[in-house]
Amino acid sequence: MAAKNNIILNHNEINHKIRRIAFQIYENNVNETEVILAGIDKNGYVFAKKLKTVLQKISEIHPILCKVSIDKKNPSESITTSISSEAYKNKSLVLVDDVLNSGTTLIYGVRHFLNVPLKQFKTAVLVNRNHKKYPVKADFKGISLSTSLHEHVHVILEGKVFEAVLE
Repeated sequence: MAAKNNIILNHNEINHKIRRIAFQIYENNVNETEVILAGIDKNGYVFAKKLKTVLQKISEIHPILCKVSIDKKNPSESITTSISSEAYKNKSLVLVDDVLNSGTTLIYGVRHFLNVPLKQFKTAVLVNRNHKKYPVKADFKGISLSTSLHEHVHVILEGKVFEAVLE
C-alpha cells in the first residue's frame, strides 16, 4: 500500500505561522533599527521574504534580506551570501530555513556567520522535525513535528496556495 501525502500545514496556517514568527522576531529585536533575515536558498529565502513583508507591516524595524547559498549535498564547501559580511557585522541576524531536518544545513549556516561579530544570532524555521544530528535548535518555529526517518516534509511557499506536506 502506497503512503498517502498528509497536509500538515495549509495555506492559512502557514500565513498564521509566518505572522507569529515575525512578531517573535520583532519582540526579540524591539530596540533594533535593522534585522538581517538570512534565508537559506531556496525555500528558506522565500520564507525570509515573507517574514520581511510582515515585519515591515508590524514594526518600524528595517529588515534586510540576505540569500545564503549552501550546497546541501556538501555543506562544508564554500557558503556564499548575497550581502557582504560588513553589511551584517554587529547586527541582529536571523538565519531562516523552511524545514529543520537533521540540522546539517542550519549548523553549517550558523558556522558561516560566526566568522563575523554579531549583536544577536537566532534561527527560524517553519517546520522543526525532531531528528537532529547536530546540536542546533530553532529559536522561532512554526510547528514541531515528530516523524519517522523515512518520511519527508515538503514545503510549498510560492504560487497561490502554500502548504507543508508529509510524504
